[in-house]
Amino acid sequence: MASQERISVHNLADLKNTSDDAIPNYLNSLKFKQDHTLADTRLALGYGAFALAAACFGWDYKFGFESTKLYTAVAVAVYALLNAALTYWISFVEKSIVYQATAPDGSKISISTATTKNVPIYNMTISITPKGSSTKPSSIEINRSFTEWFDSAGHFIALPFQTMLATAVPVIGQADPKRVASASNPAAASAIAGTNGVSEQDLLSRTDPAVLDAILAAQQGTTASGADIGANKAKGRKKA
Repeated sequence: MASQERISVHNLADLKNTSDDAIPNYLNSLKFKQDHTLADTRLALGYGAFALAAACFGWDYKFGFESTKLYTAVAVAVYALLNAALTYWISFVEKSIVYQATAPDGSKISISTATTKNVPIYNMTISITPKGSSTKPSSIEINRSFTEWFDSAGHFIALPFQTMLATAVPVIGQADPKRVASASNPAAASAIAGTNGVSEQDLLSRTDPAVLDAILAAQQGTTASGADIGANKAKGRKKA
């Protein structure tokens, strides 16, 4: 189903941010337990620096600069340290990580995303650490075009995005097997995303059988209705 919200398909930042936001929405619905440590630490450093600056302003306003200049000097030094720590945290610890969680089977999952300027490709790196494992995390890289889950009007379509993740990442596929595309379970999402230059044969081959059955039933109903209308018109001509 397409989102009611629209973004500019020419704005790479909007495409990435909307896709990033869809990751926790989807995985949290599958009972993944999101870890907010990275975001909480970033917010704590940012708000800490802001609180210190506000305190400096408050005591300078109330007591004057001369009586508080020593405290102000210390506060400025601490403020600089907090901002340096925030910059380091964002650049070297948090990096491009947009999601961390514990999967229903106990595995740890971490997802990083990135884009290259003027290239509409969504680059994802998924690191997975099995439950209780001390081995190095396994890594999965996905590089897909945004056109697979955004239509030409800028609507985000969740089904192809979810199918892409469930098919490429085993721990997600285990939590949502109905989204895994395979020979016995073609992804309905690919049919939706495939409207961008994909042949009708490919479109049908990728479509979920349940969706095809629904379309066929609708077409049969339309054909039957058309036949009834034609019969009624023929009767009307005979009566005339």
